Amino acid sequence: MRLLLVEDDPMIGESLREALRRQGFAADWVRDGQAADAALSSERFDAVLLDLGLPRRGGLDVLKSLRARGDATPVLVMTARDALTDKVAGLDAGADDYLVKPFELDELLARLRAVTRRHGGRADTALAVADLRLDPATREVTRAGRPVLLSAREFALLQALLERPGAIVSRAQLEDRLYGWGEELESNAISVYMHQLRKKLGADLLHTVRGLGYYAGPEK
Repeated sequence: MRLLLVEDDPMIGESLREALRRQGFAADWVRDGQAADAALSSERFDAVLLDLGLPRRGGLDVLKSLRARGDATPVLVMTARDALTDKVAGLDAGADDYLVKPFELDELLARLRAVTRRHGGRADTALAVADLRLDPATREVTRAGRPVLLSAREFALLQALLERPGAIVSRAQLEDRLYGWGEELESNAISVYMHQLRKKLGADLLHTVRGLGYYAGPEK
């Protein structure tokens, strides 16, 4: 999952970005409202973690502009502004959830899973194809009921495929999901991770369509 982190505090931003990347997210970080607006206007993200007290342009203005463009990307506001009027203003401007600082990482991750799940129209936390099941909440993967241990990048790649079962996802789309700005990317990284997933999970549900990309599901 590719996230845009909008946070002007360098200590909070750096620690959050690293924590999110350790969880397998591709987390890109900007420090002001203008940079956030530029990133959201030109690139696609699966969710936005948005502070409100930003330099150059306030977070509420960024959010309003995003929604005015018809962009439904899930937005989780995270701010020290805890007044009821601020919460109402944020939610009415189009935020999907509102989290007051300070907060625990586990709560942020749970709220992030919830808003992206609702955005995808799913009630269940788990993703499944045949007897292959992945639960983003517990970060557990099972095949035929047996647990399978995956690395953070393997988990992120499998999640991206299971979110759209049967749909072909291109290499570029997967790279966007797995890697943030400035992260080193080898040209064959996706192929390597797919090879590792097939070794651990079997090749019958993970397929390559030459020249197009990859999909999860029964062979077409």
